[in-house]
Amino acid sequence: MAIDEKLEPVMAEVMRRNPGETEFHQATREVLESLGVVLARHPDYAQDALLERICEPERQIIFRVPWVDDDGCVQINRGFRVEFNSALGPYKGGLRFHPSVSLGIVKFLGFEQTFKNALTGMPIGGGKGGSDFNPRGRSEGEIMRFCQSLMTELYRHIGEYTDVPAGDIGVGQREIGFMFGQYKRITNRYESGVLTGKGLRWGGSRVRREATGYGTTYFVQSMLATKGDSLEGKRVVVSGSGNVAVYTMEKVIQFGGKVVACSDSNGIVVDEDGIDLDLVKEIKEVRRERISTYKKLRKGNATYIEDGRIWTVPCDIAMPSATQNELNGADAKALIGNGCIAVGEGANMPTTPEAVRLFQKAGVLFAPGKASNAGGVATSALEMQQNASRDSWTFEQTEARLATIMAAIHDRCAETADDYGMPGNYVAGANIAGFIRVSEAMRALGVI
Repeated sequence: MAIDEKLEPVMAEVMRRNPGETEFHQATREVLESLGVVLARHPDYAQDALLERICEPERQIIFRVPWVDDDGCVQINRGFRVEFNSALGPYKGGLRFHPSVSLGIVKFLGFEQTFKNALTGMPIGGGKGGSDFNPRGRSEGEIMRFCQSLMTELYRHIGEYTDVPAGDIGVGQREIGFMFGQYKRITNRYESGVLTGKGLRWGGSRVRREATGYGTTYFVQSMLATKGDSLEGKRVVVSGSGNVAVYTMEKVIQFGGKVVACSDSNGIVVDEDGIDLDLVKEIKEVRRERISTYKKLRKGNATYIEDGRIWTVPCDIAMPSATQNELNGADAKALIGNGCIAVGEGANMPTTPEAVRLFQKAGVLFAPGKASNAGGVATSALEMQQNASRDSWTFEQTEARLATIMAAIHDRCAETADDYGMPGNYVAGANIAGFIRVSEAMRALGVI
């Protein structure tokens, strides 16, 4: 889909002001391509530079993170927090620790987060952050010292009514604990609501760990239901083997699907008997080893393919749950050729624009991440509610809320796509519905 000529100057300005930030350009273009029909119906959205403002972060923070490794050597990393849009509420979005983290990556994630958070219907704005620190191979002491140093600067910019970070790639409950401890130490305040993804014993929410993977699977189940179908009996491949992938697999299995492949950055595991999820959890959550260990420990028909492409494995449903742009045009052709009927994004923007177009042209149901993986941030918002009321909900209560929220997001995207003459186009539905909610709030608050 091409950008409407009225929006071309907006895109050109984004590229001029943010040179070299290709992921941010990609995310912005993908949203703007959907908005021509909105401006045709509501030309007032072009007033007061609303589109230009929505593409410009409210605040971009970059800082040095010095820390001392186990050998006594000083290491320097770079920290980021992009507070993208607070029209709907405090900035909300994860922290990512990975060598690939840069300002452009964080801006793309913050931009996506703004619309994703809007789709939940909850009062949260969009933000994202992280560092180019690589936790892989580091000791627990090194990770703690790094987290403490990061928070020594970050604490100035966050708060339960300002900006509420959470975890992302490389940041789990352990890292959140170290950062929360340092925040408490510096401020002398026990503000449970300043970070989400906490441990259950100190303010965390049940289902938070499972929420992104569960939510993505709920969304795919809702898409299939529109065609009178379900996950029951379907062959599913899930890229990744981290938090999102593990709990996507868990919910797929609960729905009666059969997961036949998963992966990590080194290679893929294919198990025609069905992935042994308990073994994957043991490898990734306890041993903290590579997925190649699965083949060594699994009795049966499992194979490991180093540097393999998971999308060549025949399946009915594909769930990209690792990282951005992991599924390209060639992968999409392979999936379509093998009879794939639905794709659900568990990661943020894991499918390239070419692949998305191929899926849509072939009639493959496609769930964009800003809608389908919103379960994580929705449950973070539920954690904020519990912290504010000094309450703790049961697993069943929280999962029921998550299921309701994901059904509402699916219906909101589907109905919006129908309303704008693009039935079944969840990409357009998500972009338009998220844009309208954020834009209406921005207009109500004036030119700020």
